[in-house]
Amino acid sequence: MTQTNPLDVSIFGDLHEGTLADKMGIEFLEVTPERVAGRMPVEGNTQPYGLLHGGASAVLAETLGSVGAAVHAGPERIAVGIELNATHHRSASSGYVTGVATRLHGGRTLATYDIEITDEQGRRVCTARLTCMLRDR
Repeated sequence: MTQTNPLDVSIFGDLHEGTLADKMGIEFLEVTPERVAGRMPVEGNTQPYGLLHGGASAVLAETLGSVGAAVHAGPERIAVGIELNATHHRSASSGYVTGVATRLHGGRTLATYDIEITDEQGRRVCTARLTCMLRDR
């Protein structure tokens, strides 16, 4: 897929209604095959200590990377995550965290994204990498 113009991100709200991304409060800010940006509230996604749960960061990372891979794959194919790793650098306790997934590789059968998650002060909270398998529907 060679599209470089951002898609109308409002369509992703409808597509994700009732999914884990919806339950986590993830909002899409930018969607292209090369880059996907979104944000998620810290509130409601915390561990008992009031800090952002590491699993919530992983959900944000996989959601953004999977959307990028799906857009890269095109409408006749699907993207399924096959490997995710995440390093948590610092905690967040309020506001929103923002994730940006940048495509590292976009092939016919695999797509890999680097995801950087930052807090509202621009400090890195988490770095993740996601690889998705692309397959026919």
